[in-house]
Amino acid sequence: MSAKRGVDFLKTVAEYVVKSGGHDAITNVFKITGGGDGRCIGEFTVGKSHVNASGGLHGGYTATMIDNITTYALMSAGSHPGVSVDLHVSYIKSAKEGEVIIVDANTIKTGKKLAYVECVLKKKSDGSIVAKGGQTKFVDFKEEE
Repeated sequence: MSAKRGVDFLKTVAEYVVKSGGHDAITNVFKITGGGDGRCIGEFTVGKSHVNASGGLHGGYTATMIDNITTYALMSAGSHPGVSVDLHVSYIKSAKEGEVIIVDANTIKTGKKLAYVECVLKKKSDGSIVAKGGQTKFVDFKEEE
């Protein structure tokens, strides 16, 4: 695995996104633990600001995590981060405040125009799947000379 696209690269991308502010900064609790070459693995602890009125992990927060972490994985494959064409999430099981969630995103295919990335969120305590999803991204951006 090249150092340029490994864990240090992923951490740099994540730090940049959080520091840039805006909505994506809510992923500041995500800690990268592995990945590179098209994959990003990490974890976060569900906090009070991540839950809905019923006390479960908020669907919007889950979708943002899938959006961002799949993008990090894609970038570690050497791709432009692109723009989302399709983002999908299947919510399978609730997660409560204090639970640790492992996020594992993997680049399936990067073509000339589109890239496909999948992701799964699991409880660290028992490996049960909380949500799974992914996205299709348009990546055909030409750099100006």
